Amino acid sequence: MSYQGYKELLVEQQGKLVVVKFNNPRKKNCVNQFGYKEITRVLTEVNDDETVTIVVFTGVGDTFTAGNDLTQSSKSDDINEFFKQSNANFKKMVLSFVHCKKIVFALVNGPAIGIGATIVGLCDVAWCSEKAYFSTPFSKLGLVPEGGSSYMFPYILGRSKASETLLLGEPLTAAEAYQFNFVSRTFKIEELDSVIWPKLQKYSELPPNALTQGKRLIKEGFVDNLLKANNSECQQLLQSFQHPEFFQAIMDFAQRKSKL
Repeated sequence: MSYQGYKELLVEQQGKLVVVKFNNPRKKNCVNQFGYKEITRVLTEVNDDETVTIVVFTGVGDTFTAGNDLTQSSKSDDINEFFKQSNANFKKMVLSFVHCKKIVFALVNGPAIGIGATIVGLCDVAWCSEKAYFSTPFSKLGLVPEGGSSYMFPYILGRSKASETLLLGEPLTAAEAYQFNFVSRTFKIEELDSVIWPKLQKYSELPPNALTQGKRLIKEGFVDNLLKANNSECQQLLQSFQHPEFFQAIMDFAQRKSKL
């Protein structure tokens, strides 16, 4: 299968790896609606590709992704319709992570903010640079946890650390992410070519059926709760988009940006 026609993401097959890079360095690799659709597309396409065993998400440059591109909302004539469509696209994207049969790997090369952090929680394996950090400033924006994080973060981090991160906006350093099992390895950026990518290539040569069936068994214990969380989050997000707190947060964001 040829992974072509992607505009928001850089997608390349390297042996049995499909490498997906967030590619918007001018905006710290923020993801817009078209990006959501392309993530959904690649995670769906790999399911039927017998030449692929592992999908690796990483970022161009020194940022993983700074999350959702909020500037798009100002370009819409019907703001409510924009948020409704955005919500639907986001929900599908989360489902594409949940239903992906291949091993999905987060190689976090720098800051992971908003959906950047919640995507990591959806991946099967996550490694991060020592310079990375994870931030979910949802409350500051008048929003609620998304991307299945209302279930996955307490599941991974424990309730107290998850609440501190998701509700109070406290960032996770790379060291904390490792300590609380959010990532299973930290690495130095200079190790990427000499250590990290060779390891991933080696993993990609493992027997594909064993990987697929092993992943299915691991997910059986929590997938229903994750799907339920995604539904509840998306319902609440639609309501939050119409709340005065959100509009005030967007106005404050725009004001700070204009001052800069």
